[in-house]
Amino acid sequence: MLLPQPVARGYLIKRYKRFLADIELDDGQVVTAHCANTGSMAGLTEPGLPVYLSYSSNPKRKLAWSWQSVELESGLVGINTAQPNRLVAEALAAKAIAPLTAYTNVRPEVKYGEKSRIDFLLSAEGMPECYLEVKNVHFSRERGLAEFPDSVTARGARHLDEMARMVEQGKRSVTLYVVQRSDCTRFAFAADLDRTYAKAQEKARSRGVEFLAYSCQISPAEISLAGPLPFVSSPKRN
Repeated sequence: MLLPQPVARGYLIKRYKRFLADIELDDGQVVTAHCANTGSMAGLTEPGLPVYLSYSSNPKRKLAWSWQSVELESGLVGINTAQPNRLVAEALAAKAIAPLTAYTNVRPEVKYGEKSRIDFLLSAEGMPECYLEVKNVHFSRERGLAEFPDSVTARGARHLDEMARMVEQGKRSVTLYVVQRSDCTRFAFAADLDRTYAKAQEKARSRGVEFLAYSCQISPAEISLAGPLPFVSSPKRN
């Protein structure tokens, strides 16, 4: 998937008010960019980090620049939380997610449960409907290990319970963690940061909810879903 063009490189000055970031471009110009990420972005907001932005000439936009990725020594990390759903939609159309290739119909943003909305509802003749939830991941504290979440997510735990209820109704439920980085070879739940979510996923798994994690290939101008990552136990941390 191509990112919006053109793309420019710069250096992070600061991120603030969650959705804003001041960045100095390579040509010396200082711009304020939209940060489409509500998470803590731990390890990705240090002043001076190289970053990539996309530019829009749409006059209706309040901010022309959008922050897309951070450049670390290990490679690029995508921080735009709007990208995973687009990546998954593209991968589903290309039959690139092996456990989901049998589905022929894909409906995005479908209401279900009490007050929830599933990212994708998959269906095919003769098969139970599949409720597919997509989670963005860019957090890593240990070389090669991607972790979720990077902060407490009460909403995420609630979604897992509702997905388990769909399984009990004869449906299929899958949570897919999209790791927007290419330097990770395994995935774990950050139980030390959100024990409630870690326990919720264990309970959901026991009730039939399926879990997948996929890494990405990232360049300054393009991002695509790559291969699956194995799940490993949460590291023991104080």
